[in-house]
Amino acid sequence: MSLLESISGPRDLDRLSKRELTQLAGEVREFLVENVSQTGGHLGPNLGVVELTIALHRVFDSPNDPIVWDTGHQSYVHKLLTGRQDFSKLRSRGGLAGYPQRSESEHDVVESSHASSSLSWADGISRAFARTSRDDRHVVAVLGDGALTGGMTWEALNNITDDNDRNLVIVVNDNGRSYAPTIGGMARYLNRVRTATTYRDLDEKSGRAAHRLGRVGRALYRGVRGGTHGFLSKLTNNSALYAQLDIKYLGPVDGHDLPALIETLEQAKRYSAPVIVHAITEKGRGYAPARNDEADQFHAVNKIDPKTGKPVGGRKGKDWTGVFADALVEVGERRTDVIAMTAAMLRPTGLGPFAERFPERVYDVGIAEQHAVASAAGLAYGGLHPVVALYATFVNRAFDQVLMDVALHKAGVTFVFDRSGVTGPDGPSHHGMWDLALLHIVPHIRIAAPRDAERLREELDEAVAIDDGPTVIRYPKGEVGETIEAIERTADGVDVLARSGDEDVLLIGIGPFARMALDVAERLGAQGIGATVIDPRWVVPVADSIVDLARRHRLVITIEDGIRVGGIGTRVRQVLREAGVDTAVDELGLPDEFIDHASREQVLEDAGLTASKIAQDVVSQVLGTRVPVARQNALTARTGVAAKDHSRGAR
Repeated sequence: MSLLESISGPRDLDRLSKRELTQLAGEVREFLVENVSQTGGHLGPNLGVVELTIALHRVFDSPNDPIVWDTGHQSYVHKLLTGRQDFSKLRSRGGLAGYPQRSESEHDVVESSHASSSLSWADGISRAFARTSRDDRHVVAVLGDGALTGGMTWEALNNITDDNDRNLVIVVNDNGRSYAPTIGGMARYLNRVRTATTYRDLDEKSGRAAHRLGRVGRALYRGVRGGTHGFLSKLTNNSALYAQLDIKYLGPVDGHDLPALIETLEQAKRYSAPVIVHAITEKGRGYAPARNDEADQFHAVNKIDPKTGKPVGGRKGKDWTGVFADALVEVGERRTDVIAMTAAMLRPTGLGPFAERFPERVYDVGIAEQHAVASAAGLAYGGLHPVVALYATFVNRAFDQVLMDVALHKAGVTFVFDRSGVTGPDGPSHHGMWDLALLHIVPHIRIAAPRDAERLREELDEAVAIDDGPTVIRYPKGEVGETIEAIERTADGVDVLARSGDEDVLLIGIGPFARMALDVAERLGAQGIGATVIDPRWVVPVADSIVDLARRHRLVITIEDGIRVGGIGTRVRQVLREAGVDTAVDELGLPDEFIDHASREQVLEDAGLTASKIAQDVVSQVLGTRVPVARQNALTARTGVAAKDHSRGAR
């Protein structure tokens, strides 16, 4: 049995020698490469925290001492050490989540995988422990250096200094990267710490001198190294920033030196007040393909060959992100006033090609979505047109700035939201399912949802031409699919994709759901039910032509992969009522629940968002409520009163 297989919980680490702990670290790395290469997931970040995680669980007593992982994508090693070693279905339905999840283990405290919130959690937990006389318990927050670019981290640090009578340990996992190299003043500060000649030279010289003294010297070196780091940090002024915050600073310590880590963490544990441990690690440690990947050092991978790191399988067609990347470069060629912004996600959101072509026209603000949006308003005021590219889930954090800084000031800012709707394996905090419900209530906002690559390019051009308010383009994760041509475009820009039979059902497919709406229409046609399929292109505001079309149909069906409550379907229903149109409206979308990790197809099926399920429901509604024409005529002739058609009316 390997050492890893013998670990069923953190306390199993207590019986291992320092040498065995180092052996365990090697086994963990082999396990991660072998298993994550088969499922996909966050490989690079976890290879970088192997020794750090082992040291944390050796020194602290989880879950009695809660460990809060910032973003949580670096928690795979934590899962392994807390009894979860079946990675065969990682990030798949029925398997382990890619982030901490309370339903999996009592060792998982915080599930949210949005960065920079861990210190606020740790602050609250440690205050609660202090107030309830549980002062023997410690709280540990582990955050990457990228999280220090987020404003919440500094709000928390500012408040942590108000009360030093509690056991709070803050571990800064400093690898110089978030998704990509960390940017900004804090990144430059930490980089000076990592590369300071005084620190590096003194550390190396003291280590060599101690090792020349043999076993006693090596033991002495390990024993005092934690304290030595504190002394060296004073020489290099590394702790100056934290000293001003009145928080004890230990480090920097080699994040891959287990004895040094354990000694430093034990020193932090004894301090009985908030303390920062600065650990310097390498993302992708021990795996050459990850270390050699300049883009993001295998931050997140799909299935790969574990020996080479090369992708296995892969997409057959172009994905949405790639289409946007090329389209934005084309816009940039024509419009010198267009600039791009993102929040630590330059390459994941497709801004890489734009940055290569126009390096002086790209701003990456770090993990600071609120700042990005407010800054974009200022850029618009100054005569530029910012394109702010984010994952849809992260715009939740900047709603106030969209509302009060951009929309209120009628700033010409275009937002591009990647991974909108159902994202699948990353779970509830990464589904981009709230953007439509949140943003359509913003006054004068315009929201587009392209159905294919051609529409994305088309709508991006239209969006950047608008300079009197915010525009949004949102699209899902994955492949784009084939182009869907319209048979007609209305004067106000709505695309009619299909018409068949009587005007029974108006199907409104939001974005890529236009393809599903066409499938539904075909199935309805086989049942003798006529359908019209439209793609609004711009889903907000609701076009007048949609009102006119709805007035002529018996039933309106909207299909979207945002939450159904308060979504675009709700907006359509409201507009129809205001126009005096009483056609029944069915709003189909996602439930207002936190949806667990699963494939996109599984999530949509659970929500009833499949062509067969929608068609089945529509057939039962239309055929169940329609009064046959022959019966209607007979009733009218006999009674002189037209039979009531129950297919209309608010539902």
